[in-house]
Amino acid sequence: MKSVLITGGAGFIGANFIDYFLKKYPNEYTLVNIDKLTYAGHLDHLNSVENNPNHIFVKGDICDKELIHSLFKKYQFSGIIHLAAESHVDNSISGPEIFTETNIKGTFNLIEAAKKLWIHEPFKIRPEFSEARFHHVSTDEVYGSLGATGFFTEETPYAPNSPYSSSKASSDFLVRAYHKTYGLNVTISNCSNNFGPKQHDEKLIPTIIRHILKNEPIPIYGDGKNIRDWLFVTDHCSAIDTIFHNGENGHTYNIGTKNEKTNLDLTHMICKICDEIKPSKHTYKELITFVKDRPGHDHRYAIDPKKIESQLKWAPTHHFEDQLKATVNYYIQKYS
Repeated sequence: MKSVLITGGAGFIGANFIDYFLKKYPNEYTLVNIDKLTYAGHLDHLNSVENNPNHIFVKGDICDKELIHSLFKKYQFSGIIHLAAESHVDNSISGPEIFTETNIKGTFNLIEAAKKLWIHEPFKIRPEFSEARFHHVSTDEVYGSLGATGFFTEETPYAPNSPYSSSKASSDFLVRAYHKTYGLNVTISNCSNNFGPKQHDEKLIPTIIRHILKNEPIPIYGDGKNIRDWLFVTDHCSAIDTIFHNGENGHTYNIGTKNEKTNLDLTHMICKICDEIKPSKHTYKELITFVKDRPGHDHRYAIDPKKIESQLKWAPTHHFEDQLKATVNYYIQKYS
């Protein structure tokens, strides 16, 4: 059985991925899940796998170099799926240092440990690790902001605009450098905005629902016309799985669904769903309140997923409106 390291597996995407992966490959992998359990990581997210013998949880920090190298030595990982990251843009504006530590230093510790385990010297892979792969999960925010037209592709120049996206861009470059300099087998994915169960309360969709349930003003930055491409988390998990197993060494793949919504339109959709599920004397869209915009707020993200669709035959399988309604129901139950 192959041992694979999952970083950040108690977080939103990580916990969904572990559940997805172990169900799909029940007898092929042991997943070692390292998570620091910061405010964004919760063991409750892993209830579905807590008794699965193929899931090993390690509470730890990817910035702890000694711990990381000891795990590589103990488990002899033949794969790494690196999800751990500080990811909230607002937090990166008010406190950028931890983003540099986790997203850059943490990635360095991981890929350096992989290099030491997997290769003798540059471009000479140890035979027992001939198929070992480091997959790095990143964000479309590294590309900066789009105007009214166009899409991010794998060839779009990097132009990050926040401390968060800058730290992720730096980690992408580190992974790329270890492929180019040492011959490490790597893949990178840059995804659009995820949504679904287990997402932290600070993110946009949970925030909207939480304020609706409390009958409080729903805060929307600026004029609400910022546009994001929304990706259901399980579709993201299947894309990571596809790239990890079938992606070409050294390549980057953008993951998106061409499902663009302004923040205001998304809020209206959620309000309408809540009107149907928990009707009130008024329509919930009356709670929408525009607040001072975030510094450096990117206007539009939009991904062209042509490469992963054509080369790896991946496509999303979930319908946005259906999953948005299911997500709203999940948070209504959680907050109730």
